[in-house]
Amino acid sequence: MRSRRRFWWAISLAIGPLVVAGCASETSFREIDGVPGRISGRTGTRGIVIAAPHGTSDARTGDIVAELARRTGFGVVIATGFNLTPGQPPSDEVVSDIARHVYEAYERRVREVARGPLAFYAEIHGNNHRDATNRIEIATVGIDREEAFRLRALLELIRDAHLRVNREAPRLEILVEPADTLRYAASGAKRDGILRLPQRALHIELPKVARTEWRETYTAILADFLVQAAPLPAGK
Repeated sequence: MRSRRRFWWAISLAIGPLVVAGCASETSFREIDGVPGRISGRTGTRGIVIAAPHGTSDARTGDIVAELARRTGFGVVIATGFNLTPGQPPSDEVVSDIARHVYEAYERRVREVARGPLAFYAEIHGNNHRDATNRIEIATVGIDREEAFRLRALLELIRDAHLRVNREAPRLEILVEPADTLRYAASGAKRDGILRLPQRALHIELPKVARTEWRETYTAILADFLVQAAPLPAGK
């Protein structure tokens, strides 16, 4: 009984932001011509965007981000069908006109969905590396070490609250930069790509188990986390 009360206490923390975010108006954008894939977008809370730049190749991340947008009311961008990395411009070694066009189209779509300054941006990625099989890694922008500790503690609290109800789900470790050292630091995207734009950003790497067998559980966990991690713009 005690654990059930703690679960609902943790979930109730997210209700206020969730209701406010869900009231945001929505606008869908038509397809972008001339790119070898699809970059869909829908507006939500102004200045906040969640995205899946590898919606196809990072298995199920497009589905996860679509559900996160539904739960939070945040703006959403999903790129599918690309062999390139939409969220990061090509390096000098692999530069091509089409690669630059894809990145520029992706950045344009994110800006359209934000409808103004990009206050908060979260990307969902997937990896299958054996060193990260049992953990979630979060690279960050605009977040200091103290706040990283707080974000890690928040996500751990929400994770544990959900897992008390769903005891069969794996208890994935959580690492948040700069409090922790990561395998996936998103250095290129921070330097030259989409992560140079937002005031604050979370680049979230999910292991396969969180995107497949336990996708619904970890999508719910991330939704509750993001509505508390994202700063609401003035007037919202």
